Amino acid sequence: MTTATNLISRRQFVKRTTSALALASLPPLSMAQTGKRIRLEWQQFKLTSQYPSFLFAVSTMRANTNAADRNSWQFWINVHLNYCPHGVPYFIAWHRGYIYYFERQLRTISGNSALSLPYWDYYTNPNIPSEFTDQATGNPLYQARTNTNVYNALDLAPFNSDLYNFQRNTSNAFEPQLEGKPHNPVHDIIGGVMTTMRSPTDPIFYLHHCNIDRLTHAWALPDGKGIPYTAFLYSSSTSNPYWAGRHVYASGLTMARSLTYDPSYLNYGYANLDVPTALPLAAAPRREGFIKVQMPSNSHPEASGAAPQEGNFENGPARPIASNRRSLGSALNVDLDERSVTARVKLSAAEKRDLRNAADTARTSGAAKGVPQMVVIVFDKINLREKGKDGGYFYNVYLNLPVGARSAQERQRFLLGTVGAFAIDAASHHGTATIEFPASEKLADMDLSTASDLSVSLVRINGANSPKGKVIKIGEVRVDIVAGDAPLNSSVVTPKPPKACSYNC
Repeated sequence: MTTATNLISRRQFVKRTTSALALASLPPLSMAQTGKRIRLEWQQFKLTSQYPSFLFAVSTMRANTNAADRNSWQFWINVHLNYCPHGVPYFIAWHRGYIYYFERQLRTISGNSALSLPYWDYYTNPNIPSEFTDQATGNPLYQARTNTNVYNALDLAPFNSDLYNFQRNTSNAFEPQLEGKPHNPVHDIIGGVMTTMRSPTDPIFYLHHCNIDRLTHAWALPDGKGIPYTAFLYSSSTSNPYWAGRHVYASGLTMARSLTYDPSYLNYGYANLDVPTALPLAAAPRREGFIKVQMPSNSHPEASGAAPQEGNFENGPARPIASNRRSLGSALNVDLDERSVTARVKLSAAEKRDLRNAADTARTSGAAKGVPQMVVIVFDKINLREKGKDGGYFYNVYLNLPVGARSAQERQRFLLGTVGAFAIDAASHHGTATIEFPASEKLADMDLSTASDLSVSLVRINGANSPKGKVIKIGEVRVDIVAGDAPLNSSVVTPKPPKACSYNC
C-alpha cells in the first residue's frame, strides 16, 4: 500500500503524466451512454456486487507505486494536491469532475462497468463506516485517523430556505456555506491526512466528496435555484459565462466546466436526494467550546449565552494594505488552544465612521453590481503549530457575538465561517496562509450606531479526540475595507434558469 511520501512536484507531475495520458487517454465524455449510473449510500453499496470490485480497485491502486500512472492511488492524490480549488470559485464543480474521473478509473481497473462510487451520508450516521476503521492486515480502506465520528462537524445552515444563490461573491450563497460547514469541519474532525491537501490518501475522502456532491444536487432541485444557467444541452439558449473554460486535473486531463453543472450531464445520479432537515438522533448532543475532559456547564460559553472571554492581544494600527485595501485595525498574535477566545479590534472614531459607511453601502446596494466597498475579516500570517496538524478540532468564527445568543439559529446571524487545520493547509498550499471572511452582509444586519469596537470570537469545536495546548497562531486578525468593482460579498442575485429548461432537464 502506498503512503503520502510518494509525492512529486507539480512540474514533475505535469511532465511525467503528459506522455502517459496521450498514449492511453480516458474514453471521451458522451451523453450517448446508455443508462444513468446511480451512486448508493455505503450501507446499501456494500451489499451489492459492486463492493468486491471496489475493494479490488482500491487495493490495486494503493499498491501501485508509480505516481505518474493514473492507475495508481498517488496519481489522484497529486491531482488534488496540484490543482484543487479551495476557498475560491468552482470548489464544488471542480470536485464533481475530479471524483467522476476517479470513478471511471475504478471501473477500468476493476473491469466492472457497473461500478460507481458510494457516498457516506453522515447526516444519517456520523460514524465512519466500520469497513474503513478495521485495522485487519491488508484492508485497503483503513487509514489512521484522529476521530471516526463527525457529528460536531455537521450543520443544517446550508439548507436554509433563504440560501438561493450558488456561487461565491453573491448574497445568500450556497457554495461557500457548504464548504465552510460541513465540508471543511468533516476534514478537520476526522484529522490525520484528511487535514491536508493530500486528503485523498484516505479512502473516506471520496465518500465524503460524493456526499458533498449529492447534497449540492439535492439543494439545487427542482430548478437549480441560483446556479448560473448553462446551455450545454440546449444550443438555442445562451450559457452564463460562469461556465466558460475548463477544469484542469492534469496535463491532458481536463473537463468543460459546463459539464459539471448537473450530475445528469455526466450520466450519473444518487439513490437519495433528500435535503437534511435534522441532525442525527443517535449522536451525542453537540458541544461548543468543550475540551476533551468536559468542563462544568456553568463555564461553557453556550450555557450562559456569553461570548468567549476576551484575550489580552496587542492592537495593530489602521494602515493601507494595498492600493484598493486598507485596514481599520487589528488584534496581533492571536494564539489558539483548546479554549475559546475573543479578539477585540479597537477602532478610532474615524474608523468607526468608515465601518458604518461600508455597512450602509452593503445594506442599500441591493442587487446592483460594483458595490464600491466591502468589509472583510482577515486572518493573516497563520501558523499551524505541530500540535494542531493532526486535526480533531476546528473553530467557529463569529463577528460581534452578543451576550444571550445561545441557540444555533441565534448564533448563525453572527457566524462568519470556520477555521481549522484543513483550511489553513489549503491556504498555505496556494501561497501565504491568509484566510478572509466576507463580513459586509453580516454588518449590514447589525446595529452599528452604538458600536465601539469589533469583536471576533473563535469558539473551539472538538471531536472525541482533540489536542490540548497551542494549535494555531494568527499573526493578525484584521478588519479591512476593500474597494473595487468585483466585491467579495456583493448582493448580486443570479436570475433563475428559463422555465422551459429546468435544472433536472
